[in-house]
Amino acid sequence: MSDFELNELKRRMDGAVSSFKGDLAGLRTGRASANLLDPIVVEAYGSQMPLNQVANVTVPEPRMVAVSIWDKGMVSAVDRAIRESNLGLNPIVDGTTLRIPLPELNEQRRKELVKVAHQYAESARVAVRHVRRDGMETLKKLEKDGDLGQDESRQSSEKVQKMTDEIVSEIDRLLVAKEGEIMQV
Repeated sequence: MSDFELNELKRRMDGAVSSFKGDLAGLRTGRASANLLDPIVVEAYGSQMPLNQVANVTVPEPRMVAVSIWDKGMVSAVDRAIRESNLGLNPIVDGTTLRIPLPELNEQRRKELVKVAHQYAESARVAVRHVRRDGMETLKKLEKDGDLGQDESRQSSEKVQKMTDEIVSEIDRLLVAKEGEIMQV
């Protein structure tokens, strides 16, 4: 297996990790974050658009998120999208700005968020394992077709497995850090 293919597998595994990081960034902790509203999609101009394409999201205070909407005709659509987002947020409309106070997270809500983080982590691990499986199948095919010797195939398999283990442990580290952040009172 050439280095190019190993690099391609590494790139795909890293893609799963960065997707996981994005999912974690959207999970609410005790502090306000502009990333909190990233998953929200707004019905705008006849199509679905990410919130950040119709408004600026800022964090003026530790427990407050402000959304400055560019088009005042979009205020009610943005308000509705935030309320229906399952993030448990209730925006206060102030002209073309929505102020969103972040309530204290209770113990039950924190535990729910940790469960969601675990689901995100498992999805990322599964994605990494799929990439690993693809790599191993490619190696077996190359060996079967005579394009790769047994020793080379075994060495490459070990490299793919080692890379998989490293990526999975990185996912686990990120999960533990996020869990600590969520449970911190």
